[in-house]
Amino acid sequence: MARASWPCAEPERRSEAVAPRRILLVEDNVDILEAMRELLEEMGHLVEVSSDGVEGANRLLELRPDVALVDIGLPGIDGYEVARRVRSAPGGDDFYLIALTGYGGSETKAKVLAAGFDVHMVKPLSLSDLPRLVEQSRPAR
Repeated sequence: MARASWPCAEPERRSEAVAPRRILLVEDNVDILEAMRELLEEMGHLVEVSSDGVEGANRLLELRPDVALVDIGLPGIDGYEVARRVRSAPGGDDFYLIALTGYGGSETKAKVLAAGFDVHMVKPLSLSDLPRLVEQSRPAR
């Protein structure tokens, strides 16, 4: 399998506060996907996207991003299964997985964490949440 590469972030677009991260965004809602991608790129991060669960899990394992923002309600397989597949793969514990869901109850949060996510976030995210979440991950290698 060919190794994927990440383009370099444009220096003038990089945030001084947070080192650029390689981010995979797995979201099937095109409007949310594009808005989050644009915001993350404006912050200076390198962003790849996927719109379904199977492709998202495969791209996570191929690209090995610093951060993965994964919607729970995805076509193919849901975000819970994405997290389980990634965590069970060799090196799967190295990922920083953030679950994005429309549900904020304690039952959903417990299910998200049991699937292997590091963080449970309820959509819509506030603009102040995204930089903080990305900053909590390890910097790009």
